[in-house]
Amino acid sequence: MKTIAAASGNKGKLREIAEIFNGYEIVPMQAAGFTGEIEETGCTFAENALLKARTVCRALGMPALADDSGLCVEALGGAPGVYSARFAGTHGDDAANNALLLQKLSNVPAEKRGAYFESCVALIFPDGREFVASGRTYGKILPKAQGSGGFGYDPLFFSEELGKSFGVASAEEKNAVSHRGKALRALERQLRENAEGNRS
Repeated sequence: MKTIAAASGNKGKLREIAEIFNGYEIVPMQAAGFTGEIEETGCTFAENALLKARTVCRALGMPALADDSGLCVEALGGAPGVYSARFAGTHGDDAANNALLLQKLSNVPAEKRGAYFESCVALIFPDGREFVASGRTYGKILPKAQGSGGFGYDPLFFSEELGKSFGVASAEEKNAVSHRGKALRALERQLRENAEGNRS
């Protein structure tokens, strides 16, 4: 089984990558020996995913997989977008991010609370091969949290495909329809097609 370094320190994201991308051994970048900092200076999810994966691949000399993802709310013009993890100012403060989101949508009616999660994943190999894939899942922002499962904005996101919030969905239910699940499965298809192309 090929070992891939996951360019993330987010425990929830690492767990989902390992659950979905299960044909590979996923090792957190810190466990693989990466000790540096990665500045997410990209303007898009794709730019940030590539930046993170390239940095870790170059530092460790092994394949590196990165996910950059976020919540895009129609009533907020697509915000928080690439700033989702640091929406309220501190990176990874889920409670503060959720509170700020609810505050900004406090006067927005239910029919205008449409939103989607987007994920872009990048897999970089030391030989220079680069694969990028993305996925989206649509829904709306609830007026208050439902459930405590998942992480990030999950308890506030009502999934159209599931008919429930990601906060009450099981891991299997969420992974089947989530933005990250769609992106990682698209990435797996690219890898299979590339391997088959090289054999033919």
